[in-house]
Parts: sequence; structure tokens; C-alpha cells
Amino acid sequence: MSQPLSSQRLRQFVQQLAALLERKPTESDILGQGSALLADLVAHDDWLPDAYAQPHPQHYQQNLLYADALGRFSVVSFVWGPGQSTPIHDHTVWGLIGLLRGAETSQSYTQDAQGRWVPQGASVLLQPGQVEVVSPTVGDVHRVSNALADQASISIHVYGANIGAVERSVFLEDGTHKLFVSGYSNTSLPNLWDLSIEKNAALRATTAA
Repeated sequence: MSQPLSSQRLRQFVQQLAALLERKPTESDILGQGSALLADLVAHDDWLPDAYAQPHPQHYQQNLLYADALGRFSVVSFVWGPGQSTPIHDHTVWGLIGLLRGAETSQSYTQDAQGRWVPQGASVLLQPGQVEVVSPTVGDVHRVSNALADQASISIHVYGANIGAVERSVFLEDGTHKLFVSGYSNTSLPNLWDLSIEKNAALRATTAA
């Protein structure tokens, strides 16, 4: 019996990306070759299970699809309800963002001379099949929004770490920031790689001290 398309496409992507990372490539090669692999994955909207494609009425969903056992990368579905967006934030690791369904806008930010976060250039509109990259070396601070006012949008994100366990920052326009660990929205599923509870507890303990 053949595997469902959902297993075949995602499994192939994970295997190809793992093989790429085994070769110890430069970040430039990861962003370039990884983008091509992700573009091929999101060119087909027939593989993401419905359980990982459901919007929430109040906030976006960040569902873990795969976490590499060695912590080299993770694959996440982001599901945006109409009008939903992230705060300004960073990633601290390389990342690939591929649009699977709908449309998204990504606005990069930079700090001005007074330390305030201001938009950097024009926003980028992502359409299905397109891929954008982020990293501390090429630009790591942005805000992402659903570009559609009447339907959900879905993007597939790939990061150079178990992103749900990475300490990152949310930024306000005035230059202040707050550390956070995102975790994942699909917390009802047993997942050895979601370390957000431990990480957030450590952050709270550090803040209290």
C-alpha cells in the first residue's frame, strides 16, 4: 500500500534537508538549497493534514510538524486567521518561510539611531510556492501578517534549531524587548522536543532573581 501524500511529501523534504545538513554546508548554501527544497514542498497543497491547518479565532497557530532528533532543524506550520499577525520578533537562527495557502506579508525592521525599531524597506508579499529567508546574517527581525481579510493563510517554516525551545525576543517600536520561548500550539500531542515549559520556567526564575 502506498503512503498518503502527506507522509510522502513531508518525509521526502525532511530526508533531503537532513542530507543537505549532513554535508556541513555554509549558511548561504543552506538558505539557497534549502529554499529550493521548501519551494518544491509548498508548490503542492495536498499534503498538510487538516489537524495542522486549523486557524484560531484569537491568535495564530504554530504547529510542530517535525523536530530533528539532533536539534539541527524543525518544521512548523503557521496558520493565520483573517487579520492576524505576529509582533516584531527575531529568530536567532537561520529560517525559511514558504507560503502554502493564502497570502502573507513580511515587514523587516531595523533600529534607528535612537534605538527604535522602524520598518526597513517595503513589505514583502508572499504567494503560494514562494519562499523567504531570515537569519542573523541576512536580516532577522520582522513582523508577519495574514494579507487576507476574509480567509486563513498557512505557511511552512523551517528553522535551524528546535524553534519552539529557542530563547528569542519580541520588540516594541520604542526599542524595548522581552525574551520569550514560543513552544507549539499542538501541545495536546506527545512531543519530546517541545521544551518550552522548562525554558519558560527558567526565564521566569531568572527574571525573579
